[in-house]
Amino acid sequence: MTSLAAFRARFLEVLASIYIYNEHRGYTSLDRVLEAVRARCPDDTAFIAAVEKHRADEYKHYLMFKRWFDLKGTMPLRVDRTCGHIDRFIEGVFGCPIEDLDTAAIIADGAQFEKLCRVIMLTEQRGMRQVEILLRNSHIRSDPVMTKIFRIVEEDEPDHWLPYHGWLTRQGRVTAKWRERWTDYWIHKSLMLAKLPAVFLNARSPRLERWPHEDAAVYAMAA
Repeated sequence: MTSLAAFRARFLEVLASIYIYNEHRGYTSLDRVLEAVRARCPDDTAFIAAVEKHRADEYKHYLMFKRWFDLKGTMPLRVDRTCGHIDRFIEGVFGCPIEDLDTAAIIADGAQFEKLCRVIMLTEQRGMRQVEILLRNSHIRSDPVMTKIFRIVEEDEPDHWLPYHGWLTRQGRVTAKWRERWTDYWIHKSLMLAKLPAVFLNARSPRLERWPHEDAAVYAMAA
């Protein structure tokens, strides 16, 4: 294998491993978001249906990246929540890990619910912009399966932030605060400039032994 081919293979598996983490984290976390949306907006069937679709899409994306690894005959690299954009965003804005979010408190407090909607909206907008960049990347485009995956993700992404933006707009609420935008920007830059290269360069990174959906504790690692 040439040095370019080795670099490309490593780049793709690191990227796909991080996406596996984030897609799994996304659809499992959206179960709690759905609970909050159904409780806060019981008559807004369109909003509820949109969040249900968001959850279903995240699960679909997880399965697509899983299939990519299945075709390679290997398992993803083990990454922790420091590679999770939504993990770090929740911690930065709410001051606690996703697991410690008080769903009942968010349901009861309109300001907290709006904040959660803004965090999800900004995370998904960031994801959409990132996919647009990745689809111009020569390493991605060299892999037909990976390219197809990101084409599907690109098509789905608008449905993942527009519902939250629409709900906030209909309620006459702020769609994003400067501190939240800055937190989103800082997390993205730290992932791209520090965390992803660190995983890439760590030749001793272990691989998962079980898929996340098979073992709920597979990513329960210290940050």
